[in-house]
Amino acid sequence: MDKKMRVSKKWSAKDAKRSIIVPSDLDHKYSRGVLGVITGSAQYPGAAVLTTSAAAATGIGMIRFHSSSGLAHLVLHTTPSAVVQPGKVSAWLIGSGITSKKFSDFSTALRHRWFKLARLQSVPTVLDAGALYLAGSLEQPTLITPHSAELSNLLTARGLPVSVEAIEADPKKWVQLAADCLGVTVLLKGSRTFVANDELLIELPVATPWLATAGTGDVLAGIIGALVATNTIEILNDINRLAEVAASGAYIHALAGKEASGGGPFSAEMLISKISGAISQLLK
Repeated sequence: MDKKMRVSKKWSAKDAKRSIIVPSDLDHKYSRGVLGVITGSAQYPGAAVLTTSAAAATGIGMIRFHSSSGLAHLVLHTTPSAVVQPGKVSAWLIGSGITSKKFSDFSTALRHRWFKLARLQSVPTVLDAGALYLAGSLEQPTLITPHSAELSNLLTARGLPVSVEAIEADPKKWVQLAADCLGVTVLLKGSRTFVANDELLIELPVATPWLATAGTGDVLAGIIGALVATNTIEILNDINRLAEVAASGAYIHALAGKEASGGGPFSAEMLISKISGAISQLLK
């Protein structure tokens, strides 16, 4: 595989600010972006709650949550502003809290059947967890958000065998190889997050290690999903905008984590409560 020359950049607060679309007095809920969400499952119902709550806290016109199960009731309990009817969306967030084994059980198979909606509305799409296998198969701008184990499984399945240990030893190398191999924008999660596409390699500052707790990846997915939905037009007109938005989401996530921690532990739920403040801090 030929090594591509990319522009390398370390992401800053100033960079992240550019991906935050501040509404004007002419905006309404549809013009501010509609995020279609297919997350959570019978095994991991909390992911549905965390992704939608985080997206709402990031700022968006509307969230459309897609489910044929009781997951919708859980989502509405914490985010009653979410809409649980299908309709037009500006972007998709798919896969968080859903296993990749499509046929392991009936409920998981049902969640995977919803993924076909992404092909019907060709808008920028974020693939996480159980939807990572769709990488490279969609026509629209696509971002994947794996951690090292997920990326190892995905690349190995695509004929580029690599261990988790190898990815963790050199994430900068493997995020670029993944972008080349899969033909999508890749955000590789870790203590230091990297984002790569054909032209860019973005490095995020080291985040607090207290983020290593259950559910924080779902929160990151929700933040990025909201930013993608509010930046849809820009993403469709600029090949690098999706990578920039992804990096900005990771920056906001880390900033919220720093505020939630204060030097100590915190939960994913506590992290969500700090998102709005982190965005306000960037906009000053």
